[in-house]
Amino acid sequence: MKIDHCYQGDCRDVMRDLIATGVRVQCIVTSPPYWGLRDYGVEGQLGLEPTLREFLDNMVEIFDLCRELLADDGMLWLNMGDSYAGSRAAAGDTTTGNRGNTASKGMPSMVASRRRDDTPIPRSDVKVEGLKPKDLVGQPWRLAFALQDAGWWLRQAIIWHKPNPMPESVRDRCTKAHEYLFLLTKNERYYFDQDAIRTPYSAETKAQSFGTMDFKQRDTYRAAGNVRAAKGQAAYEAGDSRHRTKAGLLAYAEKTRENPVPMSGANRRSVWTVPTTPYPGAHFATFPEALVEPCILAGSRLGDIVFDPFMGSGTVASVAQRLGRRWLGAELNPDYIALQAERTRQPALELTAA
Repeated sequence: MKIDHCYQGDCRDVMRDLIATGVRVQCIVTSPPYWGLRDYGVEGQLGLEPTLREFLDNMVEIFDLCRELLADDGMLWLNMGDSYAGSRAAAGDTTTGNRGNTASKGMPSMVASRRRDDTPIPRSDVKVEGLKPKDLVGQPWRLAFALQDAGWWLRQAIIWHKPNPMPESVRDRCTKAHEYLFLLTKNERYYFDQDAIRTPYSAETKAQSFGTMDFKQRDTYRAAGNVRAAKGQAAYEAGDSRHRTKAGLLAYAEKTRENPVPMSGANRRSVWTVPTTPYPGAHFATFPEALVEPCILAGSRLGDIVFDPFMGSGTVASVAQRLGRRWLGAELNPDYIALQAERTRQPALELTAA
């Protein structure tokens, strides 16, 4: 199997082949097609299933394979936006005989916050079983809970705040300015490099010791209601069995007083403000590189393999390569393979961990 390569075809077939050859990846970063949003004109595409239930079943199947491909201490970052239910049946409804898992021309689209291009947002017009017209579908959380039920650890929901959202001419709700980025893991314990994505402290606190500075000073993003963490709490939360007792916590606190940890920044918060960025290539929805970068930094080491089963224009590959990681991908649409090749044609520097 080639590394630093995107395989053209159904991601399920690609992953089965990778698994069969013994390939394992450390980190998966991806954004699947959203259900009912658009027709990419490719045979076998996902997102045009007649019902949301069928879409979720397909996603669970795909991410079951992702979990098998993932290293035991690996993680998955999954981006998903939401949409609104409408009043008309979608093209591909079972009553029409068209199963909808292939291209369906003229499919009425739901409003979806995934849209990051400059095309007008379509109106809500897809009926969802069990929902009323204008109901928020909640497909990000429906997918997250389905994956949790399938065995994934659902560790966190990151809010991707978009300061430059697409305008919406709605009068009875606010304009959507966020999407979800879920952190899921294969096991309870996993690799996570918190230091790689810390938020820098203010200039006033840089000269102080992390172990001695006041909590209010060292946490520049302190929210009302926060209280000072108990001594040794970081070790306890990390799951170190030596610090699960009172004696262990006290011993750890004494150790940190004698050898204070150098300050490198505050833990990154769960709201990431990342503007959408235009992409000149012929792809409808691209990740901003600034959204992908912390996912790869936290979820992998130098030289690890990062995978995207829905590679699209190749943003994940481009960022992984720039950060000294290897990468693999799958993409159904052959037209996007050329876009990926252009974005990854400059080889990354060969980096090794010290």
